[in-house]
Formats: sequence, structure tokens, C-alpha cells
Amino acid sequence: MSYDYIVVGGGSSGSLLASRLAGAGSRVLVLEAGGSDNNPLISMPAGFVKLLGVEKFMWFYHSTVQSQLNGRKPVVPTGRVVGGGSSVNAMVYIRGQKADYAPWAETTKDTSWDWDSLLPIFRGMEDNNRFHDDLHGIGGPWTISDPIQICELSRKYVLAAQAIGLPFNPDFNGPVQRGAGFFQLSIKDGKRCSAATAFLQPAMKTGNIHLLTGCLVHRIIVENGRAVGVQFSRNSSLETARASGEVALCAGAIATPKLMMLTGLGPQDHLSEHGIDTLVDLPGVGQNLQDHTEVPVLAFTKPGYGYFGEDKGLRQIRNGLQYMMFKNGPVASNGVESCAFFDPDDLSKEAKIQQFCVPSVYLDPDTTDIKPTYGITINSSVARPGSKGSVRLATASAQDQPLVDTNYFDDPEDLRLSIEGLRIARRILDQEPLKSIITKEIFPGTGVDDTAALEAHAKKFVKTVYHPTGTARMGHDGDEMAVVTPDLKVRGIDGLRVADASVMPNIISGNTNSTTLVIAERAARFMIGEE
Repeated sequence: MSYDYIVVGGGSSGSLLASRLAGAGSRVLVLEAGGSDNNPLISMPAGFVKLLGVEKFMWFYHSTVQSQLNGRKPVVPTGRVVGGGSSVNAMVYIRGQKADYAPWAETTKDTSWDWDSLLPIFRGMEDNNRFHDDLHGIGGPWTISDPIQICELSRKYVLAAQAIGLPFNPDFNGPVQRGAGFFQLSIKDGKRCSAATAFLQPAMKTGNIHLLTGCLVHRIIVENGRAVGVQFSRNSSLETARASGEVALCAGAIATPKLMMLTGLGPQDHLSEHGIDTLVDLPGVGQNLQDHTEVPVLAFTKPGYGYFGEDKGLRQIRNGLQYMMFKNGPVASNGVESCAFFDPDDLSKEAKIQQFCVPSVYLDPDTTDIKPTYGITINSSVARPGSKGSVRLATASAQDQPLVDTNYFDDPEDLRLSIEGLRIARRILDQEPLKSIITKEIFPGTGVDDTAALEAHAKKFVKTVYHPTGTARMGHDGDEMAVVTPDLKVRGIDGLRVADASVMPNIISGNTNSTTLVIAERAARFMIGEE
């Protein structure tokens, strides 16, 4: 098999990149390890909740033992399906703060990575159903819309947050991020608008894209210092594909560095441990792993609030019929409708915490066996975590999981901010109109107030927000830890780029999907010659 370009990974970035290359007339092979996105639960906004624990649609990367979390091994799930995370996420549209991108320009010594330069790309992708101004666009391929379904419990959270002094914010992607309000979502006509549906599927009509699913890439084929193809397994057989142009890695911040190291691109000492010949000594590969984490406050409510029981029995049938006929009701919910951004030390300042209101009991099964009932879960996520982990090889086999060291709370400030966010959540729960419907705080629990006890709670329950980034970060020529150049070329190898969240020097303040798409768009422009 021979193509102009090979895109490794058919997730968010791979879908956009392949569509742009195909639109320019190139022949593109897309290799996706997961399966098709044709499961009807994917298109239903609330359906992803049923898929988060299913291996057919998710990779489950188990962290190494975390001594700072008392020996826990948190799991980091990522998308394993066409569309990647955009097919199984909560569809939240967040772009971060303007200040998030200043370090990108500083790290690369390239102002084209600052906010003002990237904003036109964000606007150009959007087809926003409410905003059309200097910050938002219409007519783009990716539909961004107001939520169709907002339950009463989510509305009460936003009202209670205003009672502690947070302003109502009608647009978290507007001039300021601070405040409480409701997310805009990547939903079109009541259905999920993933990167696959917005970009990849329309581009398939060109006939220039060959999409193969169930393909695990084992290594990049490098000849005379140039990436010329990949070796991958499909249906238990090992195959190769070649590219006359370039190979682009879009496998995500865990799989991309793993593939690079299996190829011989990475820290020489580490590769030698596994008997892998080093093609290019790149010490930054697999380092700088950053992820958003969240710590919960869970309270039970009076019956009738939130989404408990809406997916069972007669209510499930009723809600399913309502969605099929009208594309509204509980099935049209993204499961986390409201949010607040704030600095817990000073509510008048720009946000350091993104707080999610989940109108149900929402905890990972590895942390508690509490039975679902009517309740509310408020998760506080550190917007710019200082903790950094790593991805390393466990073996030299592509079939084996890498060693993922999440390193959550390695930076004490992350733990402190998480606890302060928890305290703000409690303040919100103590305000009307929430206060009168709360029956009991379950976690951390009534009377659990001192810092040591709250630290213990945070360490027990901290979990990923599904945003791993940074493991093949970009940088300037003199930066020895930079893996890719400002135009996303892998240092020391021709014909190879990284075009996913791995290249972020620092994580943004919020959900990462839209920013990952901007990275893919820039990669496309570099490869096509538009920049």
C-alpha cells in the first residue's frame, strides 16, 4: 500500500488532518486502532456515559503506583474509536484562557502560536448557533450549540454559585472565563458533532481517504533518516504501508510517545533498556505529561432532581421515544450541563479552577461502592496543574501498555487548589436554591473539615478529566527537551510530524478537544504549504 500521507490515529486530530489533506487532493491512509463510530449510543449526547467503561470504545491506561496517593494506580481512559475522544467525550466546547497560549509562543519563540494568531482558526472551525462576533464564527464545519437539555438541578447550581459572588457568564469562551453558567456543546440537530462527523465523514466523499480500523501501528519505518511508512497489525497479520509525503502521528498523548519510542525515537538510555536501537536521542519523548484532575464533593438530594433513574425501566423507554421523535429530553443532555470557573483564593480574579456540576452521583468504581441515588456531584479541576508525569515503555512490544506515571499532586499547589475548590463547592451547596434540596453530604462528609482530612479525601478520590497532553512538546531549536519544532516536525527525522495534544508545551485552562483540533489544522497548513 502506498499513499501520499499516512495519518496514525483516526481520533479528533487525525480526522481533521486527514480531511484537510484529502481536500487538497492527496491520497491519505488513516489507521485507527479502534473500531467504527456507527454505534447509535455515540450519536446520542447522553449515550457516551454507557461507553466510558467499555474496552471496545476506550483504552484504559493504568498508572504506575502513586506513592503520593497512598499507593493508588489511577486509570486514564482515552478514546478507542473513529473520532477518538470527540466520539466519547461530554462534547464540552472550551478554548481556555488567552494567557494559556503565551507560554506556547515563548517556548517555541514563534508568535504564530499565541492566542491572537490562533483565534482565527478557532473562529474558522465554528458554526456557532448563538455567537457571531470577534471571538466566534459561523459557517464552519464544526457545529457549536447551546444545550438542548438543562435539568433543574444544573440550573440550581448556577444560581447558587451566583449567591457566593460568582457572576453569571453567558460564554466561557468570551472575553473572560470567570463565572458560572452553562456550556456550549459540539452538538448538531440533537446529535453529537464529533471530529469524525464534522471533518472526516464529509471528506470521505472525495475518495482520497482510505480508513482502516482495528489497526495497531507497531513502528514507523525510517530509511536514510526519513519516515517512509509504518508497520501495523490487522486481523492478526503484520502489514506495511508507505507514504511518499509524510507520516503524521495523531494517536494521542500516551500512544504517540509510545510509538515513537518503539521506533527508536526517544531517550537513548531508556530505549537501550528495552534493546531498541536509538535512531534519534530525544530525551523529551514521553516527558511533560500533564492532565487535568478533579476532586469531588458528593451530596444526596431530595427525590426528583437530576438524572437518577432516567435510564431505567419505563422512564428509559419514555426518554428514548422523546429523543427519537423530538431530539430533546434527558437523552439530549451531555451529562454535565453547568460549570463555574474561579480562583478559590479570590473570586474576583481569573480562574484557577474549573468546577463541573454533575446532576447525579458520579464516582469511579475503583474509589467507592456507593449505590447510585438522587444526588449531585461537584468536581473541582485545577485549570493549570503544575504536576508533570511521564510515559515510558514497559516492554519493546506494541501489544503491551506503556508505563504511565500520572504523578497527580506531585506539585503541592495542585493539592491545595483542589481542596480550596472543594471548599467553594461546599459554599455553593450551602446556598439557595440548592441548600433546601440537599439531604446529606456523603463525601468528604459532614464534619470533615480540617486540611489533613480533606487532603486524605483528595488523594483517595482524585481522578483524570480525560485530558492527557504534552508528551512530545514543541519548542525552539535550542530546547533539548523539545520533541517537535514549531511547525510540528519531529527533530532529527524528515517526513514525520506530530499533530495531536502531545505537542502542547502546557495544558490549557479547560477541556482540550477544540485546541487539539487547532493543532491539527496548523499541521495541515504546514503539510499542504499554506503556512
